[in-house]
Amino acid sequence: MTPDQITVAAARLVTAEKTRVQMGLLSLEFPQMTMDDAYAVQAAFVAARHVEGRRTIGWKIGLTSKAMQSALNIATPDSGVLMDDMAFEDAATIPADRFIQPRIEAELAFILKSPLSGPGVTVTDVMNATDYIMPALEILDTRILRVDPVTKKARTIVDTISDNAANAGIVTGGRAMRPDSFDPRWAGAIVMRNAEVEETGLGAGVLNQPARGIAWLANRLALYGQRIEAGQIVLSGSFIRPIEARHGDTILADFGPLGTVGCFFA
Repeated sequence: MTPDQITVAAARLVTAEKTRVQMGLLSLEFPQMTMDDAYAVQAAFVAARHVEGRRTIGWKIGLTSKAMQSALNIATPDSGVLMDDMAFEDAATIPADRFIQPRIEAELAFILKSPLSGPGVTVTDVMNATDYIMPALEILDTRILRVDPVTKKARTIVDTISDNAANAGIVTGGRAMRPDSFDPRWAGAIVMRNAEVEETGLGAGVLNQPARGIAWLANRLALYGQRIEAGQIVLSGSFIRPIEARHGDTILADFGPLGTVGCFFA
């Protein structure tokens, strides 16, 4: 993609978010689009949000499970940027006009006490740089269509990355735990919608160790002269399948010893 095409695509994403009207698949419009192109579109989208006064508070990592990687025929995670207007408190009411097609995933959120700068970042480095870990729900949304209505072609990895890795919101709650006080691989969640269990999972579903995705992110960012900063929050990846969040739905995730986190979709 040319610089102008990247700028225009990012502007269309901003418009889609504001109007809640999805845009078409970039993978259809630009069949030769690469992952580097997609991250360039994402960066331009984030830059446009910064111009509007938004502030980066962290990162999200996606496509960390084997099932999701196989579905998109890719063997690597992806990442997106968390901004201040995406953060919700536990038990928050999500406004009815906020999102387009929201879905929910259960994750562990790592809050850093020191920066992580690649290359060569390891799982041990991540754990040493982490202040605490807490339960989180990620709110996914799609500013780009999931499926093209004419060709029936589904979105691909370049669409997802361009769309800020489908990142739209984060709800944090429960009990904050020091990284050396429990094994994140065995941290589990029972996720309910309107008091009915929809999904369950364990942290080990995220690359066998949730911290591994954060190491991957730090090392990928180093290629662009970036790093994960102290104080930032990083969503390490979901260990459940996405749950559709409809108007009137209450979502509650029970993380056992780590407590609960939930929200209501008006």
